[in-house]
Amino acid sequence: MSQALETLLSRANAIAEESFITASGPGGQNVNKVATAVQLRVNVYALGLTPAVFHRLKDLAGSRLNQAGEIVLDVRTHRTQEANRREARERLGEMLESALVEPKKRARSRVNRVGKVKRLASKKAHGEKKALRGKVDL
Repeated sequence: MSQALETLLSRANAIAEESFITASGPGGQNVNKVATAVQLRVNVYALGLTPAVFHRLKDLAGSRLNQAGEIVLDVRTHRTQEANRREARERLGEMLESALVEPKKRARSRVNRVGKVKRLASKKAHGEKKALRGKVDL
């Protein structure tokens, strides 16, 4: 794990706000009584990201980013608060980690002269074949 990622994760975990809500799903009667689902909120503007990383994170977050600039993660996959809390922190970490990775620039493919001539010849042949499909004059 890189130094930048570690500092970003520690900053995100420090400013993250957790609230617990009642969840649906597995848990039987317990799920109706105990608030096990976690809602994790992290203010993106407080993270101090560079503009490029911020835009990648914004694209990754999608609808989980609200108008106030908070990423809201709802996790209700497990039966216990602790497991859901851990899962929410892991998801946040994965999101931040993938936002830090700069995508590679696409290298333009270059066609050599022979390839260009072949492509143009096949286009010409295809056009001639289509031209022969017209109506026949008697």
